[in-house]
Amino acid sequence: MKIPMEIKVNHHSYQLEVEPQETLLEVLKNKLKINSLHQGCQEGECGACTVLLNGQPVCSCLILSPQADGGEVLTLEGLNRGGELHPLLEAFMENYAIQCGYCTPGMVMTAYYLINHLNNFSEESIRKGIEGNLCRCTGYVQILQAIKAAKKEKDSGRWW
Repeated sequence: MKIPMEIKVNHHSYQLEVEPQETLLEVLKNKLKINSLHQGCQEGECGACTVLLNGQPVCSCLILSPQADGGEVLTLEGLNRGGELHPLLEAFMENYAIQCGYCTPGMVMTAYYLINHLNNFSEESIRKGIEGNLCRCTGYVQILQAIKAAKKEKDSGRWW
């Protein structure tokens, strides 16, 4: 039995029919063709499928799609504006925080949340904030540098 669902993804509204057991990850990848998301562990341990759901970072593999009905999702694709890269993505590229790229979408979405919500923006709080996102390539040094650089961009007013 399919369930009707309304969801806003990357600033666009959709009306869908979903299976009750379909995860948000499956709906985003398979029905809405969001290409940035990666299916990793399917247990909420790796962070590769992290999106913002109603402004909060979540592992989309753990959310059943009916739970997101009426919600708003932001993915990596939703950060860009008119073909222009978001300053956060630029910071990741400039600081060599992208290697294989598997963790990047989830890491960027988590970083976006942290930059916009951390009151105490320190290296320790960044490390704590990204600990649900696993990266096997970078050793996290470049990722931390990228997040700090992006925060400076936001503080200087170059952010959307």
